[in-house]
This record gives sequence, C-alpha cells and structure tokens, in this order.
Amino acid sequence: MKVLVLASGGVDSSTALAMAVNEYGSANVCALSLSYGQKHDKELEAVKKVADHYNVEQQFLDLSLIFRDSASSLLKGADSEIPKGSYGDQITGSEDPDSSDSLISTYVPFRNGLFLSVAASVAQAKGCGKVIYAIHSDDAAGAAYPDCTPEFNEAMKKSIWEGTGHEVTIEAPFVDMTKSDIVRTGLELGVPYELTWSCYEGGNEPCGECGTCIDRAKAFADNGVKDPAIFRS
Repeated sequence: MKVLVLASGGVDSSTALAMAVNEYGSANVCALSLSYGQKHDKELEAVKKVADHYNVEQQFLDLSLIFRDSASSLLKGADSEIPKGSYGDQITGSEDPDSSDSLISTYVPFRNGLFLSVAASVAQAKGCGKVIYAIHSDDAAGAAYPDCTPEFNEAMKKSIWEGTGHEVTIEAPFVDMTKSDIVRTGLELGVPYELTWSCYEGGNEPCGECGTCIDRAKAFADNGVKDPAIFRS
C-alpha cells in the first residue's frame, strides 16, 4: 500500500513519517506539507530535511488564503501575540474553561479538518490508500484543539472513507498517546529529532516559552534525554 503522511516538520509528524517508512518502505510514502499563513517558514525548512532524510516524495501546497480572516495568533498579521505558558494554563486562565470561547489563541479554525480533506484528495489522486496524521491526546486535552480529539478523528475517518468511495482511510496512530509516548516511540525508531522544529516563534532558537515548546521539553525530559534539536554535543 502507498500512504500519505501529513508532515509539519515537528516531533509528532516526523515520528509518524518514520513509522510509515518503517512499515511501508520509503518508496511507498509521500509527505504532504501545507502552508496556512503561519508566521515563519521554520516548519517547512525542517520538514524538507526530515523528508530528505527518509528519502520520501514531498509535496507542498499553500492554503494561506483560506485562513486570511482568522484571528489566530499563529498567523502572519495577527493582532495578538503568541501566548506563553502551557496549553493547560491557557485554558484554565480563561473566564469559562468549559465554553467554546476558551479555545486558545493558537487554534486555527478547523485546520485539521481542512488539512485532512486536502490530503484525502491528494492521496486518492496519487493512489494512496491511507492518510496518516499525528494528532495526540495532549493537544486534545481540555479542548485546546477540538480538531485533535478522538471524536473528531472518527467523524473525519468515516467522512473520508465514504467520500472517496471507500478508497482512502485516515489513521491517527497517536490519538490516545501523549507527546512523551510519541518521543519514546521515535527514540526507538531513531527519528532525527535534531532536524525538527516545534516552536511557534520563528527565531534562530526555540523560545522555550510557548505551549508547544513547553510540551516538547517535557516529552524529552520524561524520557530522560536532552532535546537533540537544542543540545547538539
């Protein structure tokens, strides 16, 4: 089977890409990366390096115009700054953590839904029977990102399966896993984490203060290793 992996250049999708190559072989894996108007290109620079490492086909698409009306702090021209602190702190700091208004500012409206729809179309055209993407339980917790939940995954899986005439399915291998679990898996597979980028900021070094930096640092610390992207000795 040929498969398509949604690849962002971060820890999670790079681990998913490694798993796909390990299972299907590099000749049967395509990495699809999508621009959505994010503030920097560090992710795309990283994904090129990771995909080259695994010698897989790469494809890039620009979807930034679709999100031009979004107020997400992740996007170019956003009025708000990217918040500091963990996702949990950002949610509990809202006036009503249980309401839809508690969506954190880095949420991009239905981004994963759009990404999966585009990926399914590309996959079917390429003869790929599966789309793999790397949502995980840490992002879903507290509805920080509602398009990362098991419920969302099941709904999209059914829709894509029906909408492609039962030719394409989706797989979220980490949907019930934490980021620490993902790093543990990746370390076993020898994922080149030194090539990856996670930080929402686009500086020369990760900021260490945004939600994804905090999650990443914890994931490596939980596994008793230093983050190779920061500590290159």
